[in-house]
Amino acid sequence: MNTRKIRVLIVDDSAVVRQTLSDILASDPEIEVIATASDPFVAAERLREEAPDVITLDIEMPRMDGLTFLQKIMTQHPIPVVICSSLAEEGAQSTLKALEYGAVEIITKPRLGSKQFLEDSRVALCQTVKAAALARLRPLGPSHTVEPKLSADAVLGPGTHALSETTEKVVAIGASTGGTEALKSLLEVLPPDAPGIVIVQHMPELFTRAFANRLDTLCNITVKEAESNDTVIRGRALIAPGNHHMLLKRSGARYYVDIKDGPLVCRHRPSVDVLFRSAARYAGQNAVGVILTGMGDDGANGLLEMKQAGAVTIAQDEATCVVFGMPKEAIKRSAVSKVLPLDAVAGAILAHAR
Repeated sequence: MNTRKIRVLIVDDSAVVRQTLSDILASDPEIEVIATASDPFVAAERLREEAPDVITLDIEMPRMDGLTFLQKIMTQHPIPVVICSSLAEEGAQSTLKALEYGAVEIITKPRLGSKQFLEDSRVALCQTVKAAALARLRPLGPSHTVEPKLSADAVLGPGTHALSETTEKVVAIGASTGGTEALKSLLEVLPPDAPGIVIVQHMPELFTRAFANRLDTLCNITVKEAESNDTVIRGRALIAPGNHHMLLKRSGARYYVDIKDGPLVCRHRPSVDVLFRSAARYAGQNAVGVILTGMGDDGANGLLEMKQAGAVTIAQDEATCVVFGMPKEAIKRSAVSKVLPLDAVAGAILAHAR
């Protein structure tokens, strides 16, 4: 068994942040901090001496900003990069750009707070670095999407069923590492009358809103960060806000979401398991469950509950995943009815939503 530690290079202009990150990562026996750097020029020197398995990178730095450095790394010598960003609304846009440039994950800088906050940060940071170490990097190329030739028939189908037997379909999607780009590919090709969608993407607070707003500008459907009591309707996707769980609920024929605090579930908040379990309970066979790229097993148990409740369940295949962790666990537990490459998932969702 390979016991080699995951070697990390920390790049941040704040000495306090470098020290805090070093202490947190060094507390995990599977991780070793091989060097820290105060800016990209120092980092480049360190990279010449030894290549790390993972780099944590600040975006706002003097001399050269993190985005420029990230582009250089990804085009010259791709290494998994985790963006370590301060919790600022303004910075959210450039952080999302970093994901498009090939960074695998965003985490928020641990700030000095309660013991519980630091412990949650520690769990998130160490998990994220381990996920990044496993990530399959793709060379940066022009992004393109293929528009499917779909009419409303593809979604609605002929009206043969009575409403009492089947109300609206609801699609529940869970994703983690690599999920931001996977969700973009999936949602971009859906037609404006696609079934209502609820999404948990592991992502810090504030970034989920910027992410939803960005997707909203790219997609035919509407995408928004979910708020309690938002209705799940055709042509709209609701993304769970960072640091809050999201549950699907139903009142009569109306589906809506409930946003809740609560403990970390499967080391995450929002948790895919929480969303999937609520979909099993309130939507049953009217639901489609989709589990995309990500590290760990969040969502595997919930997807099994959805399948047992009569839902169609889909997992992204290994070849198209950045990290084949969450789908693999769901497949292992017999929670999945179909394993598909990412570009086939939208079509499968629409076929089941007929």
